[in-house]
Amino acid sequence: MARRKQPDETPARVRNLIALDAALIMRRLAARRDEMFTLFSRLRSREPMLSTITTRFNSATFHDLVHLPEREQAVVHAFHERLDEMRWYFTYTEDMPSTVQQTFTALYRRLEEAYRLLVVTLGPPVTPDGAVVVEAQPVRTEEAPSAEVTLARARPARKRASSSA
Repeated sequence: MARRKQPDETPARVRNLIALDAALIMRRLAARRDEMFTLFSRLRSREPMLSTITTRFNSATFHDLVHLPEREQAVVHAFHERLDEMRWYFTYTEDMPSTVQQTFTALYRRLEEAYRLLVVTLGPPVTPDGAVVVEAQPVRTEEAPSAEVTLARARPARKRASSSA
């Protein structure tokens, strides 16, 4: 009886770890966005901004990333290049807090674009319970009907008594 070769799960695991790390960074940035700048302004400390963009990617090696196809490697690289731009700015800026916040907004938009491409290319991360993590914002595409229109649609039409009986 010949044993079937099991498919190599390494690429999927590497993809998931990268996607989990990127999702964590984006969630932290969204959650701490305002507080980072308040603390920077009050304490003149860069630590809140730098700790928010900390990544586990620094411990990944070429040995780990070699399991991904070239296109995926390039997308991961692009995301981390945008993250490095932000890290460099936070580390060395001499700007005032309001300018730091404005510059962050521009850098964040670029990072967000790179993150969207990363999720499209690698797939969204899988959580410990097996659920796929999807970050989305609701978008209204049409005007909501008024309450009167909604109620009118919900009521069954009544038959009118005919007067010709």
